Amino acid sequence: MLSKCISINLHPHLQFSQKRITPCKFPTPLLSANRYTKATSSHIFCSPSLREKCSILISMASAKTDFTSDFNNFQPDPTLTNEDLKPTELNQRTFSGWEMACLWIGLVVGVPSYYLAGSLVDLGMAWWQGIATVVAANIILLIPLILTGHPGTKYGISFPVLARSSFGIRGAHIPTLLRALVGCGWYGIETWIGGEAIFLLLPNFIKQSSLSQNLAWLGTSPLEFACFIAFWFAQLIIVWKGIEGIRELEKYSAPILIILTASFLFWAYSKARGFGHMLSMTSRLSSSEFWSLFFPSLTANISFWATVALNIPDFTRYTKSQRDQIVGQAGLPIFMGAFTFVGLAITCSTEVIFGHVISSPIQLLGQIGGITTIILAILGISLATITTNIAANVVAPANALVNLSPANFTFRRGALLTALIGIAFQPWRLLKSSESFVYTWLVGYSALLGPIGGIILADYYLIHRSKLSVKDLYSLSPNGAYYYSGGYNLAAIAALIIGILPVLPGLLNKVGFLSPIPDSFTVIYNNAWFFSFFSAGFIYWVLSCLKGKQDSPPLEKEPLLPSTSA
Repeated sequence: MLSKCISINLHPHLQFSQKRITPCKFPTPLLSANRYTKATSSHIFCSPSLREKCSILISMASAKTDFTSDFNNFQPDPTLTNEDLKPTELNQRTFSGWEMACLWIGLVVGVPSYYLAGSLVDLGMAWWQGIATVVAANIILLIPLILTGHPGTKYGISFPVLARSSFGIRGAHIPTLLRALVGCGWYGIETWIGGEAIFLLLPNFIKQSSLSQNLAWLGTSPLEFACFIAFWFAQLIIVWKGIEGIRELEKYSAPILIILTASFLFWAYSKARGFGHMLSMTSRLSSSEFWSLFFPSLTANISFWATVALNIPDFTRYTKSQRDQIVGQAGLPIFMGAFTFVGLAITCSTEVIFGHVISSPIQLLGQIGGITTIILAILGISLATITTNIAANVVAPANALVNLSPANFTFRRGALLTALIGIAFQPWRLLKSSESFVYTWLVGYSALLGPIGGIILADYYLIHRSKLSVKDLYSLSPNGAYYYSGGYNLAAIAALIIGILPVLPGLLNKVGFLSPIPDSFTVIYNNAWFFSFFSAGFIYWVLSCLKGKQDSPPLEKEPLLPSTSA
């Protein structure tokens, strides 16, 4: 029965039109992408109803069998692998659905997420419109998150290894380093926010000392910089424990963050005597004004997690099954909607409690005062920032550096370099230079990450039909499936460039480097992620078909199925 299922799954396109039955052959494991081997056994003919049963059995079987025994049977190129890059083994698959959900709770609960809906209300939306925009963006983003996470669970491979399939063995450095650059920038920003929390909650006599005076050459005060470095070191201790340390942090932090968030919300509700002020806030926008604001806001909110959506295989490769990675991620829209509601409700309550709006949770906690509040505030904000920063902004850059030079970089070394580059970004200068930096940053980098995501998904699902040759992902042989032209897939590189170029005029206009531009470029920029994602993916698919790549997809056994059939 199982052998029939394997046959049906791998050859869905061979059907007899009259009787709707399928002839099936067994593929030889670990074949190169350009080779096929027919089984000596006779054809097995299966009905459509049997096909449905088979798909269920295959999903169940795929969660139980180790694949790395086959991977270990051949010698990968030493320049393409090390312990951090090879497929995860069965005993490393420790992430359950709950632990994936905890990962997302840790990511969501943070200072930047706190601002999201409130910033939209400030721009004129009603409170429910702001929250609905955030939820809609995350529902949309959930689709590429789950789709991109699939190969991570199926093959146990990280994002840099997956990128070799579409961009080529050497060309994979292009998307991974672009993702790493964005991650390093965010790492610096989040670390500065954590350090700022420590600074603002220090006793007044320390903050009023000479150490709090700005130094022109540094761009900030020595005391603020010291708080930034202290938070920097605190994160590094956790990162040094590797992915297992990150898993433990996210798992045990999630309940604490939920309790602290609920306590903060209850305080605001009791002090403001309800949320009537927030619920009475209506939209200040006309219909046309709302829609002109909605789409760039939707893009910005999608871009918020577009970074993680790209390198989600770095986490799903550790999940126990596809079900765990899907169930664990399915709560993202709920988590984001709930936490942005909390941020919006508390911010609106401050106008009733203090007579003016306090949008920063750090400043609000400082305003409340009290030793207990200060201790809980430092704990909560530090924990929220660390859980977000490490998972979202350390793992991807570290893996990208490991992929760049496996002989010289381990995950720890890559994480350390990421942290150092985060300092070099000087986030205190970036954040003080423009209040709109984060929003320009969000939409702007989506033009880089959107096309990469589109190309990778088009390659995995449309070109390879979710079947990869793991052997060739770790091979520099010119005959390898992913060697292309000297290790670079020119079709992917061309699609990436074409996907980015139309967004550049809008970005340059937004930052003030370009004079007024046609409205069409403004529309493209306001929808940068959508435009670049779909255009680059479509162009890559067309170019690949023209090259004839689709005529010879790799025929590989289901990697997590038993290697023998009965």
